[in-house]
Amino acid sequence: MSVSSEQVRHIAKLARIAMSEEELERLVPELNAIIGWVEQLDEVNTDGVEPLTAVIEQKLRLRDDVVDDGNIRDAVLANAPAAQHGFFAVPKVIE
Repeated sequence: MSVSSEQVRHIAKLARIAMSEEELERLVPELNAIIGWVEQLDEVNTDGVEPLTAVIEQKLRLRDDVVDDGNIRDAVLANAPAAQHGFFAVPKVIE
């Protein structure tokens, strides 16, 4: 498969990229080379190979999910404009 200059022009138009004729002509062989490299991957025998998400095996480092209030209630409430009984105090909205 190869890409023509008309196809590159169409792709540039879809991507809304302004390109001169010189840039289009220079891009055609580059895209054809990239497509050639991708076509080489079709030649690789991948039968029996499991799909990978990463090259090396990685394990998530998880911590126990423990409910904790952080023991900083007073420090947090010190930033509030008003606090009552250990909670934020807000003006009444509904009459």
